[in-house]
Amino acid sequence: MLQPGNYSLVLSLQFMLLLFDLFVNSFSELLRSAPVIQLVLFILQDVGTLFAAIVLFLMLFNTFVFQAGLLGILVQRFQVTVLMCALHLALSIALHVWLMNLRWKTQNVFIWSDGLQALYVLQRVVAVLYFYFYKRTILNLGDSRFYHDSLWLRKEVARVRG
Repeated sequence: MLQPGNYSLVLSLQFMLLLFDLFVNSFSELLRSAPVIQLVLFILQDVGTLFAAIVLFLMLFNTFVFQAGLLGILVQRFQVTVLMCALHLALSIALHVWLMNLRWKTQNVFIWSDGLQALYVLQRVVAVLYFYFYKRTILNLGDSRFYHDSLWLRKEVARVRG
């Protein structure tokens, strides 16, 4: 089980990963004249997003609800967050590949096609939703009812079965 001291450490790690993601999303365009640095930041951002998803899954697997075999309750409660994690990672990788392909050839030229602009806006909108749902989920997973048998869990099981 996740102890309160460990939870605060994991929560701090998750917030640091979210802040790094937000930082790269906000300021990566300032480095368009240095494509190598931008490439490293993009790789670190994508690895950080993947690591944040892994930590989220580990927190979900650590709950009593999961260990009791009630995966349906967790999926029902947190499916939007899992989908947002996957969508955010996929859109970020697609945007990073497209941007680096354009910038590697012509470093300081401003090239924005309609498709690139659409992908950029879509990735940023999904990033905002990802930040919201991910933060909400990690704070919800701090609730003690997920870590032991409780009346709430029995009511959820009865509601799902009935």
